[in-house]
Amino acid sequence: MEKVKLTRREREKLNQRHEMLAASLQLFSEKGYHNVSMHEIAEKSEFAIGTLYKFFPNKEALYKALVLEKCEDFGDVIRCALEEPGDEIGKLRNYVRAKCDVLRKNLSFVRLFLAESKGLSFNIKAGLEEELQKRYFAFMEEIASIIRRGIQNRRFVRVADPFQLAVAIDNVADTHLLLWLRWPEQYPYPEDPDTILNIFFKGMLVQ
Repeated sequence: MEKVKLTRREREKLNQRHEMLAASLQLFSEKGYHNVSMHEIAEKSEFAIGTLYKFFPNKEALYKALVLEKCEDFGDVIRCALEEPGDEIGKLRNYVRAKCDVLRKNLSFVRLFLAESKGLSFNIKAGLEEELQKRYFAFMEEIASIIRRGIQNRRFVRVADPFQLAVAIDNVADTHLLLWLRWPEQYPYPEDPDTILNIFFKGMLVQ
């Protein structure tokens, strides 16, 4: 598919939007979502408050845009990793490695999302949860399809439903991240994806 070339004005607007979201992420991370005003974001990003409101009608819309854009960025990284050549075992390794790397490189956002997701108003959560759930289930289905191919190619034995295995692998990776964030010295994050995958591989690999 041919990439659409943007006009100079369109590129400028995208850059402005990016600067606003970057400023909001920094402020939200430092002070918490509820303790930051749109005026502070405008000042931090060096735009007039009216310009900020042209892009985002309120702080809730700005936060939603920030979360969805970050999730899209994460998704792009993971999709690229899954498209790398290799067998099903290699693709699962690529998935775990890419997910862990992108989350660790964006810790300010990860900490913000974990801290604020439980405290945001119902309206924000309702708007976000539906979209995030769609993205999550789409990725889990993609991982499940890799596991199904591995079963068909006799690299894995079927020990459970492939979708459930995909969710389990993803949850174990998330749990390692949470442990590392809370107790970094006691639970260092594993550099080798097989540290996570071997929990499943030892029961899945055909001997």
